[in-house]
Amino acid sequence: MDIILKYFPDISDEQIRQFSLLGELYEHWNAQINVISRKDIDALYEKHVLHSLGIAKVHQFADGSKILDVGTGGGFPGIPLAIMFPECKFHLVDSIGKKIKVVNEVSEAIGLTNLTAQHERAEKVKGKYDFVVSRAVTRMKPFIQWIQDKFEERSINSIDNGILYLKGGDLEEELNEARHPYQLFDLPTFFDEEFFLTKKVVYVPF
Repeated sequence: MDIILKYFPDISDEQIRQFSLLGELYEHWNAQINVISRKDIDALYEKHVLHSLGIAKVHQFADGSKILDVGTGGGFPGIPLAIMFPECKFHLVDSIGKKIKVVNEVSEAIGLTNLTAQHERAEKVKGKYDFVVSRAVTRMKPFIQWIQDKFEERSINSIDNGILYLKGGDLEEELNEARHPYQLFDLPTFFDEEFFLTKKVVYVPF
């Protein structure tokens, strides 16, 4: 938990309470339904929670924003972002039902009221959103095809509506293949830990 306060020292007591509960909850649920690599559970706050919050370093969602998290797995990046932005609405989807069960259980246990979750493929999700977030679900070209019709026409944020995608490694070939404008943000700009050395947020405006 200390690593969250290191980079987000101004969060509220309620946000501290919610973040603090995540460790025990994910340890409990991961023992029953494997949503996080066993070797990573001890590094939950660095490799999953803080990694998810890399998006919050790149862009602060305006109050009232609607965000779709595609392929959320056990709730990343959606749950940490929903804690960080309580005035925004988050909809988390995954094609694997047992992962959505974990999302719902964790969300309910910490008292998140701005998050809904759905067992569904991304292409079949209804509704329009300001942003789509995700964490390395697939290559960017098919990902864009899944969600290109999911965006609100009006924008209430300081940047255009679009994708904020957590990715690692050399992305030049993959992003050129997608044939869409993009902007890269290197997470070592914000976080000191070695884990983030090759990690990036890809912003794709729509």
